Amino acid sequence: MYAVIETGGKQYRVQQGDVLDIERLNSAEESKVNFDHVLAIGDGGNIEVGTPMIDGAVVTADLVKDFKGKKVTVFKMKRRKGYRKKQGHRQNLSRIKIQEIKKP
Repeated sequence: MYAVIETGGKQYRVQQGDVLDIERLNSAEESKVNFDHVLAIGDGGNIEVGTPMIDGAVVTADLVKDFKGKKVTVFKMKRRKGYRKKQGHRQNLSRIKIQEIKKP
């Protein structure tokens, strides 16, 4: 069984036991997190799609840890103008492990 959830403005296809790195959640480490924005649930050949979400469907996950992602370097330049700008960014992420997918 799999589900498509939405969190942090992105959509993820998850199954029980999956480990994902998503945008930082406002929860304590090693706590349970419930995702109620479930867009679709599939079980073999049966697929249930919400309009836009499935009412009553919940995906439960454990928050493993919070960390920072790899550094991304942003370099801007305009030729012959003497303009150069170099910046870096590290995104705050949360690692979760999917425990259960509940249908309504």
